[in-house]
Amino acid sequence: MELSIEQEPFGQAPDGTPLSLYTLRNRSGMIVKITNLGGIITELHVPDRQGNLADVTFGFDTPEPYFGDSPYFGALIGRYGNRIAGGRFQLDGRTVQLDVNNGPNHLHGGSKGFDKVVWHAVPMVADLSIGLKLTYTSPDGEQGYPGNLEVTVTYELNDANELLVKYHATTDQATPVNLTQHAYFNLAGKGTVLDHELQINADRYTPIDENSIPLGQLAPVEYTPFDFRKPRRIGQAIEADDAQLKNGLGYDHNFVLNKGESNVLGLAAVLRDPGSGRVLELYTQEPGLQFYSGNFLDGTLAGKGWTYEHRSAICLEPQHFPDSPNRPEFPNTILRPGETYSTRSLYRFTTQA
Repeated sequence: MELSIEQEPFGQAPDGTPLSLYTLRNRSGMIVKITNLGGIITELHVPDRQGNLADVTFGFDTPEPYFGDSPYFGALIGRYGNRIAGGRFQLDGRTVQLDVNNGPNHLHGGSKGFDKVVWHAVPMVADLSIGLKLTYTSPDGEQGYPGNLEVTVTYELNDANELLVKYHATTDQATPVNLTQHAYFNLAGKGTVLDHELQINADRYTPIDENSIPLGQLAPVEYTPFDFRKPRRIGQAIEADDAQLKNGLGYDHNFVLNKGESNVLGLAAVLRDPGSGRVLELYTQEPGLQFYSGNFLDGTLAGKGWTYEHRSAICLEPQHFPDSPNRPEFPNTILRPGETYSTRSLYRFTTQA
């Protein structure tokens, strides 16, 4: 078996633009399928402790559901992952108003974010990895954002069952940028994720209001249901009588990662499925990690032979903090002309006995 990447048709966008699906395979048997629609990972097959492959991410067999009310299954998110309060912020003395698409807030780049655009895709083949380079030019004013933003995202798969995602962007006007990947993971390939064990390298998190906007403080996780510093069943405290869990309808919070040096690729989280033995280690250069426990999945969506039930997958989204354009005390998310936005996240799949 060799490293390989194959391209096939994947229907078309509503405007008739043809779409493609790219299948990446490594020598260890891992398979990743990515479409140029939204840079979406549609399938991700990894082995269990017996070597049996299963698809461990949510998605659809055809492109049409992704253009509907899809909950960002597997998508690239931009220009700004997570929420901005009121879709509004001050930038260099003027008010910027973005598209409002999540109650009173702007979420994940707006009603037509990077998840719903067609990217230019170029396969990449090297001795030790295969990849897909995706580029997109977000025009000035798209979803309300200022400036023309040139974006490149590269997926690279190697034989160690590692998927590296590299993000790069430049702009001709000051604009907020916070790109991320929105895969939904179920390492069992079926059933609930409440028995998965999760560890997050974070002593603090950002509490939210009833509209999921950070209150501003960085609160300790100690003595709360948010303490994942040691491996913990996701379902262990998810129904606890806790105001923050009520605001998020479960876990839907940004964790402040314990970082030594900034921009170092550090371990953010480890997700384990005791049943299959599959393990996901997530490394990132980002300062935060959004942990979302699939609270809004309700069984009305289905794809690839799955029905996507309540809390049947989780998202671990490397990111800057929500609402940072309105929070000068949070790490900066404003990209300016002459600067380069550059960040990486690595998804490593292994097994445990």
